[in-house]
Amino acid sequence: MSAMQQALPLVALVGRPNVGKSTLFNRMVGSRTALVDDRPGVTRDRLFGECRHEDRIFRVVDTGGFELDTTDQMLLSVREQAQLAVDEADLVLFVLDAEAGVQAADHDIVELLRKANKPVIAVANKVDTQGHEERVGELYELGLEAVLPVSAEHARGVAELCDLIVE
Repeated sequence: MSAMQQALPLVALVGRPNVGKSTLFNRMVGSRTALVDDRPGVTRDRLFGECRHEDRIFRVVDTGGFELDTTDQMLLSVREQAQLAVDEADLVLFVLDAEAGVQAADHDIVELLRKANKPVIAVANKVDTQGHEERVGELYELGLEAVLPVSAEHARGVAELCDLIVE
């Protein structure tokens, strides 16, 4: 990694499996670098890219889904990679699935993020229909200050997210 890349702010995308972290990563970096699949566990290692928004550049890191309650060695390794991304990040995007609503694992991940003492932006992904928009309010039960609705697949809200990141 070059000194220039290390100097750029790092934004980590974390959350449960299949919440759309890789789709959001691809949308932000403007390529299809990250594998996107409906099956959980496709993203295993951290994947880095650069996002150019307005006149600013920042690095983005995609991670595999946080599986907290597991003894599976591969899933433990994925979780370790996600934790490293959080530790190295200047800002964390906690990606949630608005379609699925709040899951028990989301509460556990919020607690880990609070302990990391990093700035966090909650991103409600998969807000593709009016019904999903109505479910965004449920995500506030996680005790997050704000939840930004986006549809990474359809690029809705992603520019606004990038505006917030560069602020």
